[in-house]
Amino acid sequence: MSVPGARALDSRNRLWVAAWIGIVAAAACNGESNEPYQSEVEEAPGLAVAIVIDNSGSMEDTVPGDQAPKYLIAQSAVQEMLAVTDSFVASRPDYPVKLTIFHFAGEAFRLMPIQPYDADEVRRAVEGIPFPDGATAIGDAMGEARRELYRSGTFRKHIVVITDGDNTSGRSPWNEAREIQRRSGGAVQLYVVAFDTDPDRFAFVDLLGGAVVAARDAPGLREGLKSLYEERILAEVEPGR
Repeated sequence: MSVPGARALDSRNRLWVAAWIGIVAAAACNGESNEPYQSEVEEAPGLAVAIVIDNSGSMEDTVPGDQAPKYLIAQSAVQEMLAVTDSFVASRPDYPVKLTIFHFAGEAFRLMPIQPYDADEVRRAVEGIPFPDGATAIGDAMGEARRELYRSGTFRKHIVVITDGDNTSGRSPWNEAREIQRRSGGAVQLYVVAFDTDPDRFAFVDLLGGAVVAARDAPGLREGLKSLYEERILAEVEPGR
């Protein structure tokens, strides 16, 4: 008896295995470390999410149909996305949910260290993002977020990057994402929200088992982040993890 979608799933699994073999082989050829990341604290069931917000010069621009600059749209959308955490925590008081927030231009800056979710702390952190300026160091920001997640003490770890452009400074996002996937053993899930930019430039994220969300405008960003957070990150919480 055939199962609908089984062939597609099997094909995707084969692609994932081939990609993983290629990642490890490429790392070995380039002399990169395959040593697993080590948590800085003892880990237990729980969820940690790093929100990484592009604050480069282009985030000052607007998108079609909206007069607000992209950086203000992104700040508002992030707060809306995270608001549902209150009800999740209320329904699962035994399950820690921790957050950290970064913004980046030519380099990454931590706005809020990893800590249990608090709506007021999130608001203060997001409102503390300065006026957009500078280059776009996506790969470096991913690396800083990954380091902070390994201070969370939780098994489940996610990085959500919101960006409107290509990497123009620092380490390549592909190399950083490849290392994160390889050395975390898949424990860190990566998502990129392509805001007013071509999502295909981040196709490598899909190859590494993450997801790319296309957001052409403000409604698309709000809906994309909401769907990602509720249907992918929170919905996949499993007992014991």
